[in-house]
Amino acid sequence: MSDVFVLVGVVVALVLAASVLKLHPFAALLLAALFGGMAFGLPLLDDGDTLGLVSVITTGFGATLGSIGLVIILGTVIGVILDKSGAAITMADWIVRRIGQRYPTVTMTVIGYIVSIPVFCDSGYVILNSLKESMATRNRVSPVAMSVALATGLFATHTLVPPTPGPIAAAGNLGLSDQLGLVIAVGLPLAVVAAIAGNLWARRFRDVQPDGIAAEDVEERIAAFGRLRDELGTLPGATASFAPIFVPLLLIMLGSIAAYPTEPLGDNVVVDALRFVGQPVIALLVGLVCALTLLPRAGFMDRLNERISDGILAAAPILLITGAGGAFGAVIKATPVGTYLGEQLSGLGIGVFVPFLIAAALKTAQGSSTVALVTTSVLVAPLLGELGLDSDFGRVLVVMAIGAGAMVVSHANDSYFWVVSQFSRMSVKQAYAAQTAATALQGLATIAVVFVLSLFV
Repeated sequence: MSDVFVLVGVVVALVLAASVLKLHPFAALLLAALFGGMAFGLPLLDDGDTLGLVSVITTGFGATLGSIGLVIILGTVIGVILDKSGAAITMADWIVRRIGQRYPTVTMTVIGYIVSIPVFCDSGYVILNSLKESMATRNRVSPVAMSVALATGLFATHTLVPPTPGPIAAAGNLGLSDQLGLVIAVGLPLAVVAAIAGNLWARRFRDVQPDGIAAEDVEERIAAFGRLRDELGTLPGATASFAPIFVPLLLIMLGSIAAYPTEPLGDNVVVDALRFVGQPVIALLVGLVCALTLLPRAGFMDRLNERISDGILAAAPILLITGAGGAFGAVIKATPVGTYLGEQLSGLGIGVFVPFLIAAALKTAQGSSTVALVTTSVLVAPLLGELGLDSDFGRVLVVMAIGAGAMVVSHANDSYFWVVSQFSRMSVKQAYAAQTAATALQGLATIAVVFVLSLFV
């Protein structure tokens, strides 16, 4: 029982350090692992087969990055190339032509849903802001409704669908590194549920105009991205733009089907090839090769190296947070607190609501969906058996429940809240009513579906 109080104290300290003291999540998680291990009474030094505290931390850090680090880096580099090449604009234009302008909020939601699979929702919103503004003007639709539709479409896949780093890290921490195809297969339709919920809320603001004033630097960024299309000249084609996203997703899902224990595709050379290319690292390498067609031929190597550098810089904080989360999780796994909590919580019969509530508390307290995904996944990993969710599909549902919690809610301590509100020229009060409420609805709608699915596990 005393270990539970230690865990609660460590988690509270972790949240306060990240949200109140503004300590970087990497440092907060690493310190939580170190001081938490001491408070739990773990041995400080190695003793025979028993690992000391430092060994537990370094082993957890290395094991986590070893299983998922390359996937995060490759996914981020692909996202940077899509961002800088104008491919995201091409994808948006293609969807607008197919759906038409009769349903502008639906169009924005679909665009956001697709673009945010490889691109961070913050970047995706900035990239697509000019398109959103022009569509709102052209169709005489409220910019507030269009902003919420785009923001929630982006947010849905950002928290639920790999290769976005948050869901990838959560899947890795829950032992699903080799089952990302299953995570994607479940995450895509659940993200549709979240996107629909956000879109329905956005429609409430069809006749509402933004009441805030954007800062001058925000206006300049909007103008800068408005000039991006002109600076790029001829945009890449639709096939080349979509390929870096959908080719890896298809390969990962085919690889998961081929590797399924019942051998639905048989046992032959073709199946072995599918299993090889379906491994996330290989699939994303193929996606990166597809993305190379988006780079200009003039100065190809210089531009490629620049994009790789940008991607590594963008991935570095995620890698550090993910590794520190793995270290924290390793410390918790080395104690009996996980088994005790699992036994107690399983008796409450709330199953997938446990990871949902933990993620929601972390997200609301410290603002980052990625941190909520990583931290919650390491906290609940020892509880899966007691919660009855230790099968592959059960673990996938836990990732989805954590993703749902990581949506609840985006408010003033979340950078995405300020990106959406400032670029949309909404006041803080209006942004709370529009964006924050929408993210709450998204999370609740998603966990409701996850709960129904969990009844069949």
